[in-house]
Amino acid sequence: MKNYLNFETEIKNLEDELEKLKDPYNESGISEVNTNQISKTQEELNEKLKLVYSNLDPWQKTLVARHEDRPKSKFFIDNLFEDFISLSGDRYYGEDNSVLTGFAKFNGQSVLVIGQEKGEDLDSRIKRNFGMMRPEGYRKTIRLMELANRFNIPIISFIDTPGAYPGVGAEERGQAEAIAKSIECCMKLTVPTIAIIIGEGGSGGAIALASSNKVVMLENAIYSVISPEGCATILWRDPKKMLDAAKAMKLSAKNLLDLKVIDEIILEPVGGAHRDRNQILDNIRKSIMNNLNDFKEMTQEQIMSQRKNKFLKIGRHKGFMSNDDDLSSLKQKDANIVNILKSKKIIFSLISLLVISTVLLLFLL
Repeated sequence: MKNYLNFETEIKNLEDELEKLKDPYNESGISEVNTNQISKTQEELNEKLKLVYSNLDPWQKTLVARHEDRPKSKFFIDNLFEDFISLSGDRYYGEDNSVLTGFAKFNGQSVLVIGQEKGEDLDSRIKRNFGMMRPEGYRKTIRLMELANRFNIPIISFIDTPGAYPGVGAEERGQAEAIAKSIECCMKLTVPTIAIIIGEGGSGGAIALASSNKVVMLENAIYSVISPEGCATILWRDPKKMLDAAKAMKLSAKNLLDLKVIDEIILEPVGGAHRDRNQILDNIRKSIMNNLNDFKEMTQEQIMSQRKNKFLKIGRHKGFMSNDDDLSSLKQKDANIVNILKSKKIIFSLISLLVISTVLLLFLL
């Protein structure tokens, strides 16, 4: 049974009509299949899908990103990679089922695959904790990322989480520290890293694994510091204002590409990734191939520097740096600016001395 979102009523009606036309049986027995009517209805359905999905607002995109039928990390791992060997445990506490990790082959090349997994049904979602990782999950990925780095193996991450798990036990075991260590580990790696946001990219739970050389998003995915409902609750004390929050947060792929927070948008089939899984597999496969090829001629130092510069450039349109490629050095390069700043300090000091001298003279007189 297909699941429909609240803005897909007309699409549902057309698909129901199409199914009836394709069924050769009716109440009076076997009937002829009207191929002309089927073709006409199919064209009408395609046009309606294009119209609806080309005009989605940010909140509707959020609903698509959370769609129950949307392909999850396990689906991509099973269909994009060969010889996947799942590895478990953080060697400190235990196993976290909300993240799948292991080594695999991609076009004959060894890669480390990390996938935040929400689950397909209620039982698997409970087992996977709805994709919300605990500290042991982040420590597991840190262990394997360091292992991949030691053997010069690229890392591919699939991001799909509403956020890190906020439970008491997770906080007691050092949730914030684990996320911080994961970000630190990602930034120190000397191997190429690619993060693909396939559904929700929520808060620190996502950035802990998305601090990558290339951050890629599916067309209808979202990436934000908080959920629209959470933002609306904090700002307006009303979770029903999630549309206003979603608009203000700029969480869609197009907005984030304009802001240079992400590097690429992977197009989805019309109507969302769940409507044509083979096409979305092909699109993601091509993106991974192209991004891995970009790093083949780069040294380890260049790979790490590219990643640091990428994040240091976010939000910088104009600054004191004369060369954006040197951002990772965190050193001031423009001597003129330094001299100007020094001269301003001297002028300020002279003015301060003059004011103090004047006040003293007034008191003495």
